[in-house]
Amino acid sequence: MQPTPILRTQKIWPFAFSFLFFASIASVSPFIVLYYRGLGFTGAQIGLLSSISPLITLFSVPLWTGLADVTRRHRLIVGLALLVGVVMMLLFPLLQAFAPVLLVSVLFSAFIAPVSSFADSATMVMLADEKEMYGRVRLGGTIGYGLTAPIAGMFVQDYGLKWAFWACAALFLLAFIVSQKLVFGQVKADGPARGSARALLANPRWLLFLTLAVASGVALAAINTYFFPYMKELGAQESVMGLALTLGTLSEIPVLFFGNRLVKRFRPYGLLVLAMLVTVVRFLLYAVSGTPNLALVVQLLNGLTFPAMWVAGATYADENAPAGMGTSAQGIFGATVFGLGNAVGGFTGGLLLESVGGRGLFLVFGVVLLAIVALVTLIERRLPAEQETSPHVVVR
Repeated sequence: MQPTPILRTQKIWPFAFSFLFFASIASVSPFIVLYYRGLGFTGAQIGLLSSISPLITLFSVPLWTGLADVTRRHRLIVGLALLVGVVMMLLFPLLQAFAPVLLVSVLFSAFIAPVSSFADSATMVMLADEKEMYGRVRLGGTIGYGLTAPIAGMFVQDYGLKWAFWACAALFLLAFIVSQKLVFGQVKADGPARGSARALLANPRWLLFLTLAVASGVALAAINTYFFPYMKELGAQESVMGLALTLGTLSEIPVLFFGNRLVKRFRPYGLLVLAMLVTVVRFLLYAVSGTPNLALVVQLLNGLTFPAMWVAGATYADENAPAGMGTSAQGIFGATVFGLGNAVGGFTGGLLLESVGGRGLFLVFGVVLLAIVALVTLIERRLPAEQETSPHVVVR
């Protein structure tokens, strides 16, 4: 049966939002360290500015998503977050001293960090009985990022870094307009389900899921932060590093497009475990790769690592969220990956890079991640069988 026009529209809005939001991130994130260096900040100052975001994410995402679920003001809160993002991006090019830049960075992270969790929650609600199609909606973000990053690079090269911030502000504004078309869930019965998030955190299966989410965040930090230093150790030139990013982005497309089949085949939790195992293989192959060309081949595994993990995690969080707490569940998942996991991976990776180098870094992370997956799997198999639950939500 062909989807009705209403169902197609329900997919267009979250797809468009994902495209615009990740395009906005792509317009500024690759150049932010260059901006800090241009202001003459020290390495310690740049390190503080770069590391503070995961710590803020850890607290701000559950705060905003929980507030939205309690008050049922999802559109208002996500819209406010995006408008604050617009203002912060317009302020950035005007600042010169470290203290104001730090303050704006903190405010920016506090408001923008939960936006993707809001988008995931709305996407799941709007997909209704087609939640397995989440990957195709999330593909909008990959396309937006992949198209915007090189265009932003050309603008920055020709007109200066200020254009990166202005482009981000403009895209945030467009994302704000689209965000008002997103639809969130509402509980049928007695209003907000207060205290349900605490019950969720008391669920042993959910805690095992979050343990894998932390491991995924560690792996993501290792790739995002230390892949280029690793490639430099292998003697790769900047053009080869750019090619590695392109290959990684392209590898995401088929995984996200066919994510529905992966979810049906492995179920969300199984797909998450599979993504972690592929990550282990990827890291161990990096450890034994002695040339940039071999590393480029390994980079093709990217699609089955973070994208598959995110599809699996977002789907699992939606399926296991208590009634009326869908956005909170997505927020806890996102905070665990981008907050706690990224902070641990970023800090530990820095120590490993200095002590054992890039190849040693990926070897250690690969072995540790394998141990975590094995331990979580062993514990999960000893738990009682899951009971079917229903979130009982309606759409507004």
